[in-house]
Amino acid sequence: MPDDGSSYDEASDEALVRAARTGDEEAFAVIAARHGPGLYRYAERLVGGSSADAAEVVQEALISAWKGLGSFEGRSSLRTWLFRLTHRRAVDLQRHRRPVPVDDELLSHTIRPAADNPLQHVLDEELLAALQTALDELPWHQRAVWLLRESEGMSYDEIATALALPVGSVRGHLHRGRKTLAERMARWR
Repeated sequence: MPDDGSSYDEASDEALVRAARTGDEEAFAVIAARHGPGLYRYAERLVGGSSADAAEVVQEALISAWKGLGSFEGRSSLRTWLFRLTHRRAVDLQRHRRPVPVDDELLSHTIRPAADNPLQHVLDEELLAALQTALDELPWHQRAVWLLRESEGMSYDEIATALALPVGSVRGHLHRGRKTLAERMARWR
């Protein structure tokens, strides 16, 4: 808890990092709660929609962040640094992943019944599935850049820092990724 008795909820990321560096677990918990949902969304899409893999990636990234707070120099935002750690953990997971066969029977039980408009629900599900498939088929950097820009709203500079790429490469990956996704999603227009 801060010395002045206020809550960490309104504290800046910089103040939270300073507190967490001294071993303040509550400050780090606020960091995790503040940035965790975005990290999870990014990881889930990056690893192909698996919630278990995304949770593992984010957990590993947050563990790395806790252990590595001393090395965080503040040259980028905390958010960008956390996305970079998440990206690295996702790359590690993909590198060590072995294909797992999926039982088709399990897939038939995952569709929830629609309450209002069954046709719209089916179309929405098909659209999301088609988008995830198209994202999965993108080259790794194009997918990562597209997700950080379109899903997380990061700037080109933030993406470049998070992925350790030049800004020009970020722009190129995003352009190619958008073009490929537009071609693959043309039937949904």
